[in-house]
Amino acid sequence: MLPIVSSCKSMPEPEFSAKTIRSACIILNPISGRGRGARERETLSKFMNEAQSSNFKWELVETTMENGAESLARKAVQNGVDLVVAAGGDGTINQVVNGIAGTNTILGVLPLGTGNDFARAIGVEKIAVAMHTLLHGKTKRIDLGQADERLFINIAGCGFDAIVGETANNRFRQLQGTMAYVAAMIYSLATFHAASFEIITDGVLLETKVMLCSVANAQSYGGGMLITPDAKLDDGLLDVFILKAVSKFEFLKTFPKVFKGTHVTHPSVEIIRAKKVEIKSDPIMPLFIDGELVGRTPSKFNIVPDAITIQIP
Repeated sequence: MLPIVSSCKSMPEPEFSAKTIRSACIILNPISGRGRGARERETLSKFMNEAQSSNFKWELVETTMENGAESLARKAVQNGVDLVVAAGGDGTINQVVNGIAGTNTILGVLPLGTGNDFARAIGVEKIAVAMHTLLHGKTKRIDLGQADERLFINIAGCGFDAIVGETANNRFRQLQGTMAYVAAMIYSLATFHAASFEIITDGVLLETKVMLCSVANAQSYGGGMLITPDAKLDDGLLDVFILKAVSKFEFLKTFPKVFKGTHVTHPSVEIIRAKKVEIKSDPIMPLFIDGELVGRTPSKFNIVPDAITIQIP
């Protein structure tokens, strides 16, 4: 069970301005984090009851097969909710983002997923910190990425990393966080071969054999793998990570460095910053954005500057 921030008697009044934020909607994905969302439903309800005040109202809604987080977020915007909170993993956050982008609604995050990489990026990977941030944080404008017609807040992958993501979701759902990704990586590596990629960044063409190819707005995926350690959420640029063809032995030898971000010095690694990116591959590769399969290559990407307001510590 998640920790309650404080008791009913000691919970301080939210520090939001009554003129700007009067209501919040928590969108809970009950199947996120291998069912963690459902297990923490009671804790979230207690948190909202404690934080309720005459000037600030909460609502908790749950995603279903028929009514996903994106449609619930759109409905919250239509109802005039000021703060929409994604309670789930990176996939849930992505859906909420696509539901509220282009509006004045603020995004909040409660990390109940498997990897929680975006929560880590903004410093709310611990649930107690995330809850406190909803009440007493500050707002910040950040960029979003766009992959074809879909917005993303964290990272899009379309190489071996996407295949690993697909394998983790399909074969290793019983494992948590980074363990699921590592297991899927070892499983997938046995049959994987580098693909031929055409990558155009701001009009400059690169043709090469590629193992990993990620288009990043943030720093990490897979539960803390710092694939693009210098990426920033508000610099108006995408960080395109490319790992050119290496032997499987070399890949396994270098892989642990990704947890500290030191892999970027490897001679087969290239990171290019750009506003627009086009990617083609042979063979066609799956496209994963924010931890979910959304399509296949070829794909076009672009940065959407100052696209959304988020609540941060």
